[in-house]
Amino acid sequence: MSQNKAHQASFRDPSGYVFYDKGKLRRAINPIYFEQYHKLTDSGFFSSLIQKGLLISHKETSASEEQIVITPDPIPFITNPYEWSFEQYKHAALLTLQIQKFALSKGFILKDASAYNVTFHRGRPVFLDTLSFDFYEEDSPWRAYKQFVMHFLGPLVLAKYHGTDMLKMMQTHIDGIPVQLLSSLLPGRTKLNPVLYTNIHLLAKLEGKHKDDYKAETKMAKLSKKAQNNILESLFNYIRKLELKEDTEWGNYYDKTNYDKEAFEAKRALIKKWVKPLSPQRLIDMGGNDGTFARAISKDVPHIIVTDIDAKAVEQNYKQIRENEEMNMLPFVCDVLQPAPGIGFNNTERESLLKRLADYDPEVTMALALIHHITLSGNVPFEKSAEFFASFSNMLIIEFPKRSDSWVESLLVRKREFINHFDFYNEEAFEQGYSKFFSLEKKQAIPGTERLLYLFKKR
Repeated sequence: MSQNKAHQASFRDPSGYVFYDKGKLRRAINPIYFEQYHKLTDSGFFSSLIQKGLLISHKETSASEEQIVITPDPIPFITNPYEWSFEQYKHAALLTLQIQKFALSKGFILKDASAYNVTFHRGRPVFLDTLSFDFYEEDSPWRAYKQFVMHFLGPLVLAKYHGTDMLKMMQTHIDGIPVQLLSSLLPGRTKLNPVLYTNIHLLAKLEGKHKDDYKAETKMAKLSKKAQNNILESLFNYIRKLELKEDTEWGNYYDKTNYDKEAFEAKRALIKKWVKPLSPQRLIDMGGNDGTFARAISKDVPHIIVTDIDAKAVEQNYKQIRENEEMNMLPFVCDVLQPAPGIGFNNTERESLLKRLADYDPEVTMALALIHHITLSGNVPFEKSAEFFASFSNMLIIEFPKRSDSWVESLLVRKREFINHFDFYNEEAFEQGYSKFFSLEKKQAIPGTERLLYLFKKR
């Protein structure tokens, strides 16, 4: 047998596992899944899904009686469900239903409906787990139905009624949010909705009734293919129409900036001037709001990540990406003051954000209009934030609003009796703190503002 070492996240599926080989991610397929793999390949099922852009493309690398190895197309950066905006989460759910409906029409089923089997690539959601398919057995129900409710329908409905922060529950519920918890968190009036009553409340009631009845748990009810298609259609139509009704603090950030259009354009021009000579292949804009400044240099960079703490801003960016087919830009939700940790068994099933950023290894990191929030809202000393950026950055373009900047003044006023503690907030202390991890390459005032732009190089 091959001695390839399985990736830390790949141990649950007996059908196979993923591993790294010479810097490339590959997927090993075990003999127990050979029959399904050959049928899925020979029937054209895989090629159809790949052609539709629903499944990540792969090539067969090697084959023996003991193991088949396939090499999927590389994805520069993997995002997790708790890092998606509402619209991204919706599209990931619709993708999963679309794949199950197609599989059913071809005599297969999706045996695994985990949200962690989807990520975003080239501006769209894409399914990652090539081994999540099995043969359809006549009149058998969709075995991944409950998992779909726990991973997709439930989180989306919670977000609809309680806000997008509810999607972060997937960080602590890697196996999905339990249906009884979903039911208890939803408003009582949702029991009047036939989709939510049937797929969440009734499911939770039945689960509670048969909690200790192991025979009932394993008993498979009969369900015709037509009935199953009706359920899929009902879920698809309901999720497709789901909308949020929440306002967020930074969703319209650029409508309330404290500098005029000329200063805005000067900042954009300065960023372009500094980034282009660096010729980065990968760039990350942290706190990049709706991606406005990342777009200024998007034609010069093959792959760009734009993060923001505000899910509405990420949503706006995602919609622009889809409308303009900006396939080199990836948006996701990130709180710099609380980066996503490693989760799952041994805290290694899903890698921490910092580990993923370090592996992404961007040549350039941008942090515009962010340091005053980190320092004054988060009480993070300059040296600590410099250490954070140095953990994954090579070249750092960072904007520093001076004490005379109106946003800084506003943040300082909120400190009330502790305002004197923040006397250290000045450009000299900033440069000193960052000098421990970076060397200063460039420094320039942004015309028409009380802000400075710095270019640092990691020591």
